Amino acid sequence: MDKIKNTRSFMRITHRYLGYFMAGIMLVYAASGVLLIYRDTDFMKSKKKYVEQFDKNLNEKQLGNKTKIKGFEVTKQDGDVLHFKQGTYNAATGEARYSKMELPYVLEKMNALHKSQSKEKLSPLNTLFGVALFFFVLSSFWMFNVKSKAFKRGMYYTLGGLVLALLMLFI
Repeated sequence: MDKIKNTRSFMRITHRYLGYFMAGIMLVYAASGVLLIYRDTDFMKSKKKYVEQFDKNLNEKQLGNKTKIKGFEVTKQDGDVLHFKQGTYNAATGEARYSKMELPYVLEKMNALHKSQSKEKLSPLNTLFGVALFFFVLSSFWMFNVKSKAFKRGMYYTLGGLVLALLMLFI
């Protein structure tokens, strides 16, 4: 293993090996992050049909919650049958026939990384990822000597990235 002599060598060595360790995790987060940008489209999604038995006589809100369809809205009603954009629901029998556009299983699981909450099993991985990224940011300032041209140029790039991020947030 490399020898740690001072803070700079500690940061460089830790940055290197943590970077290798985190490379696979970052690949998954990057791919799922790009997919999440297009979650309001049907990009990489396919239609999946459902036939489910729900409680009888559900109202529009209850039916929307059961089907988990975003922007659920009943378009018309023929007797006991409620029609909505994705399918139908028979209030007398409780049978719902509908379809949804969904990502393939693996991509859906990847997207779950970004959506997890503290109570879910993925939250430790999300925390590790966030802490590791924060470490990468801090340790990168120890990669070059403070008096070097590369470090000074790096500070301009850092400032530019910060300004761009703030502009994108507030515009």
